[in-house]
Amino acid sequence: MRVMKFISVAVGVAMLLTLAIAQQAATAPSTPTVKHVPINRAPMNSGKDMFNSYCAVCHGTDAKGAGPAASAMKTNPVDLTALAKKSGGKYPASHVAAVLRGQAITASHGSQDMPIWGPLFSSISQGHEAQVQQRIVNLVDYVETLQTK
Repeated sequence: MRVMKFISVAVGVAMLLTLAIAQQAATAPSTPTVKHVPINRAPMNSGKDMFNSYCAVCHGTDAKGAGPAASAMKTNPVDLTALAKKSGGKYPASHVAAVLRGQAITASHGSQDMPIWGPLFSSISQGHEAQVQQRIVNLVDYVETLQTK
């Protein structure tokens, strides 16, 4: 009789634990993820429009690295307003362009969180290299205007 009572209590406790664990799993917040969507064609002559279309989702409209998708990144997006400050007061335009082209690896590029824009720009420019370069130049120039003094 004692054995049956013990087994009944043990089964009851196991069922309660199973229910508690299941409810906790159902209410636990999910890990944020970034949904990859097709690239939009922002006007290539506007660095600001391209920034808002391509960069702000991670870097934020203020370029400080706190965009709506930032929490889903493996590494925090770079504060793009501090690039010159971190480079001894000189804006590293060639480095920024190289990052955009995929020729310079950064921590976020290494984790594949940040897209390498050169090939994406090539696809929306239908392979016209001059248009790709113009997009990169205009975006690099716009990011320069965001530098803190």
